[in-house]
Amino acid sequence: MKVRRPIVRGSLLALVCFSSLSFAQLFGDEERAKWEEGEYALPEAPQESSLRQFFVSSASPNQFFVDEQTLTVGGDGVVRYVLVVRTRGGARNVTFEGIRCATGERRLYASGHSDGSWAKARDSRWEPISFNTYNRPQAALAQDCFCDGPAAARNTAEVLRRLRGTDMTIVNPYR
Repeated sequence: MKVRRPIVRGSLLALVCFSSLSFAQLFGDEERAKWEEGEYALPEAPQESSLRQFFVSSASPNQFFVDEQTLTVGGDGVVRYVLVVRTRGGARNVTFEGIRCATGERRLYASGHSDGSWAKARDSRWEPISFNTYNRPQAALAQDCFCDGPAAARNTAEVLRRLRGTDMTIVNPYR
């Protein structure tokens, strides 16, 4: 009769702790050190006909949209898009942003003006995405449409299918 050894508690605890940490937390510094962001250009102003609404939270009175014409998945792993937020009072905020799935970060490139022009962001650096009020739309996009865990979706067509609700088979270890 073969005697089985019990699982070492320390090993089990290490496995649980390891699996609960995000990929970005474990490999973020090394990944950041060797990664280079690709070229990008400011897009055209969003057109009403290309706005796709997405769900952020039932607690928010705002409506959130992505301009489908500006959506790209870059070779650098960054998903870039124009975000349009409409408030209940009628205000409209337009931003050109990027999400980097590998590190769980977002970047604001520019803000849109009512005449269709862009103002480059003064503080345009990569910042962590969290589920607080400020980053909630970016977190929803990263989790539901743009990322497969620490990897960006394969291509723009795949992101559009997810955004349109026809392909919601996303594996996300951050939930």
